[in-house]
Order: sequence, then structure tokens, then C-alpha cells
Amino acid sequence: MSERSYAILGTGALGGFYGAKLQKAGLNVHFLLRSDYEYVKKSGLLVESIDGDFTLTQVNAYDDVAKMPQCDVVVVSLKTTQNHLLPQMLPPVVKENGVVLVLQNGLAVEEEVAKIVDNVTIIGGLCFLCSNKVAAGHISHLDYGQITLGEYAANYNPMGITPRMQQIADDFTNAGIAIELTEDLLLGRWKKLVWNIPYNGLSVILNARTDELMANMHTRELVEQVMYEVSAGAKTAGRVIAESFIQTMLDYTVKMKPYRTSMKIDYDERRPLEVEAIFGNPLRKAEAAGVDLRLIRCLYQQLKFLDMRDG
Repeated sequence: MSERSYAILGTGALGGFYGAKLQKAGLNVHFLLRSDYEYVKKSGLLVESIDGDFTLTQVNAYDDVAKMPQCDVVVVSLKTTQNHLLPQMLPPVVKENGVVLVLQNGLAVEEEVAKIVDNVTIIGGLCFLCSNKVAAGHISHLDYGQITLGEYAANYNPMGITPRMQQIADDFTNAGIAIELTEDLLLGRWKKLVWNIPYNGLSVILNARTDELMANMHTRELVEQVMYEVSAGAKTAGRVIAESFIQTMLDYTVKMKPYRTSMKIDYDERRPLEVEAIFGNPLRKAEAAGVDLRLIRCLYQQLKFLDMRDG
């Protein structure tokens, strides 16, 4: 069994689910919590999952990173709207020559981490997970769960499959989490945006679940058009997304259980939206290369209005 220790910064629907699976598999996991801290410290974590329900009765729970031990792997599973806290949170908890595993949506998130900590390996993780936090210490896993891992290097130069990636992959695989390794993290991030940009954006603007967006011919066509625009954005970074991948994402969403996206949940709960990481950063990267992604800009401007009005 691996002796690597893990810290979970952000024990919500995503960090709580993956962290709980790692602990269930016997790994040493430490969880940073906010509103759920008292409850989880006393009662543990409950995970209802399509893979089987389980409860962790005892959890290493903390309400302050200063109280956490330094860990080999620090999993950043906060919403990107909280990334302004990372300069205070990351340095105390990650070991020298440790790993920061960034399980966040959007583009350029690893660049932010690289400015905060050095002498660490930064790995990006793209999570294909349908999971919600339904109550304090209670996570409901509805579907999927695969993570695509890729190692970060300056300017997102492709790193291939590295030993550190393989070590983390082995830990997650042993915990029953499906892992895919990518040689090119930037390509992986743009491919994730093919799904995240249309469905997160339109779910908020049109007040719709994924199944409703796919059932209407007009919104389905709009989703597809936005996906092709994401592909055009990827080309400005020298990354090519195959047309077949777009069709795969459409088919995958049709088969998915009706799903309220993470951005829609944030909007309904009056939480800040991850507009900049998911929409703003790709727009600015493409714009710097002389390409205007007009549909995505339209979504971005509407979401900025909603976020500022209702936040």
C-alpha cells in the first residue's frame, strides 16, 4: 500500500468524494473543511454512490491549514473563485518536492499554482464527475468519476507520462477511481472546456438541466456550435480537437442522467460563479492570438451580469 499522505483543500462534492475514496482504500488523508467542519469532525463523511454507499466514521478534519500536517500530495479541489486564498493555504501544507494536484475547472489554473509554490510537481486533473454535496458531510455521487491526469510544465509544454503521474494514478486506481493519463495537459484542459463551456454557461443562462438542453433542437444546435468554437480556441494554442470528440461529448451527455451542472448549483445557491477560469481565461488566450470567440464571449458577458447582479 502507498505511504503517500494526502491533503484535501476543499471538501465539497468533488474533493470530499475523491478524498473519501482514497481514505476508504487505506491512504492517509487530511481534509480541510469550512462550514461542515464541526459536523464532519464529530460524525464523519457519508458517501452515497452508484458504486456503493459507505461512511467514514473517523476523519482527519481541520478548519485551518496551519493545523494540518505537511503532506506528500495536496489536492486543490476548491472552486476557482477561492483561488485568491491559495497563497496562504498551499505553502504550509505541501512538502518540499511534493505534489500539488489541481482538480479544478477552467484554463491556466496550474499557472496560478506555479507562482505560489516551487520545488513541487504540479499535476492537473480533469474530473468527469456527477456529484453533489446534499448536506453537511453528505455527498451524493450520481454518475461517472474518471480523472484525466497530466503534468504541468512552463508554457504547458507537453510532459509525456511521468513517474509522478503514474504514482498518483496508482493510488487513485487502487481506490477504485478510473484514471486516464494524458501526455499533454493543455490539450486535456481544452477538451474539458468542450463540455464545461456550453453546459455550465447555458444551464445558468437558460435555467436548464443537461437533459433539457439536449432535448430541444435549438439548444442542442447551440451547444454544438459553442463546442466547435472551443475547438477553434484550442487551435490558437496549437492544440487540435477532433470532430469525433465533439460528437462523443454530445452522445455522452444524452446518455447522462439529468444533471444540474456545478455552475447552476452555485448560481441557485447564490455562490460566486467560476466565470473567469472557465470562460474569461480561454477568451483572453484566444484573443491574444487574434481570434474572437463570439459565442463564448456572449455567454461570458451574460454570466458576468448574472454573477454581479445576483452574487
